[in-house]
Amino acid sequence: MTSKQRAYLKGLAMNMDPIFQVGKSSLTPEFIEGVREAIDARELIKISVLKNCMDDPKEIAQVLAERTRSQVVQVIGKKIVLYKESKDRKRIELPKA
Repeated sequence: MTSKQRAYLKGLAMNMDPIFQVGKSSLTPEFIEGVREAIDARELIKISVLKNCMDDPKEIAQVLAERTRSQVVQVIGKKIVLYKESKDRKRIELPKA
């Protein structure tokens, strides 16, 4: 992903609300499966890491990206933005490289 594409996705994510929250149980298999389903349906999702979660948001983002085969767009504070291009129908048209 180019910096131009990443900047475009960051702009789209600014107006989004988080659809998942990582709590004190951190990353359970059920949570990861839910994220996988959501990112397959939406392409771009935002996740919030709650204060009672002791894990580092950047590490959580990396693990989620690996397990859902997505890309980390950004991690700011306790907010994570992930992107995965849809194979079936593209909802988000990225700028050319």
